[in-house]
Amino acid sequence: MPGDRVAAVIELWKTHREAAFPSRLRGEDVVGVEMVMLDSDVAGCIMIWLNNDGDIDDRRWNILAACEQDLNRVIPELADYEASYYQRLLDMAVLVLDPDVHS
Repeated sequence: MPGDRVAAVIELWKTHREAAFPSRLRGEDVVGVEMVMLDSDVAGCIMIWLNNDGDIDDRRWNILAACEQDLNRVIPELADYEASYYQRLLDMAVLVLDPDVHS
């Protein structure tokens, strides 16, 4: 159901916006991925998707798909809070990219 997917992303987004960025990762690369930019790119795409009632243009879809791959690479290298922070981004990306995913 699209409504369930939107509601799930909204809930994750609220939690994410209240979360502090992991300070150790400011200006850091993990497996060649710049962590602040990864956060920023995913967040920007999610905001656009939410503001457009669950729709995203092809360019942003491609950006988000690339970020999903990066998230899958970096999360195993992170621990505790850092991992959960980026896992939330991955969860949102998956929900936005795959309309068949339900929470």
